[in-house]
Amino acid sequence: MEGKRILVVSAHAADYVWRTGGTIAKYIKHGANVDVVVLSFGVRGESAAQWKKEGATYDTVKQNRLEETTKAAEILGVKNIEFWDLPDYPMRPYLTEDIRKRMVKKIREVRPDIIITHDKKGKDILNPDHNDVSEFVFECSIHSNSRGVIVDNLPTTKQMRLFGFEPHQTELSQFVPDELVDITEVYEQKVAVMQCFQAQHHLIQYYTERANLRGNHLRRISGNQTYKYGEAFSSFFPIAGDELV
Repeated sequence: MEGKRILVVSAHAADYVWRTGGTIAKYIKHGANVDVVVLSFGVRGESAAQWKKEGATYDTVKQNRLEETTKAAEILGVKNIEFWDLPDYPMRPYLTEDIRKRMVKKIREVRPDIIITHDKKGKDILNPDHNDVSEFVFECSIHSNSRGVIVDNLPTTKQMRLFGFEPHQTELSQFVPDELVDITEVYEQKVAVMQCFQAQHHLIQYYTERANLRGNHLRRISGNQTYKYGEAFSSFFPIAGDELV
């Protein structure tokens, strides 16, 4: 993992924590460079608990979400995180040509070995923003590789691996994992960062249960009984090489 470059693109303030927080922490612990882009704070659609507070406004909810996600990033060890502050619910109208160019620029600046974002194979049944962001990031990654797409004269990238993280309501969203990652050594970090997000407190139990479930799958498939907790991902592309791996 040392020296690997990872770019994580999260539709909303907490998505990257629920779905890939353990993997982020593990890569950072082992010397990888991890950049996180949070496209939206999820003020309109992912902050129900904050809106219940007396006197809540768009600005107060956004400030609370910023504080939550900033604290979470610090616990994970993320040094490079950007908040693009796009509106949400819906997000699609705001994924404009300028935003696309901005994402292509970011990909070419980071030059990631791996991009992690929302799942492409399934469809998030509860959140169309996630589906739109998945398609957006996929398209931008292809544009980043294309010589004819010129953005600030930055050199094109080579093909990187793209992974989609596990959505909420896995089976209903038709998510099927292609890869399981053991996060046992950093699991306590993930527990701590999930506690940062009181705006979506109901998801803490859900992703705790998911971590246990994926740990069970890791043990069963690998035979390694030290695996206790895991995270699941789908691959946008098949593995390509000179042997089966």
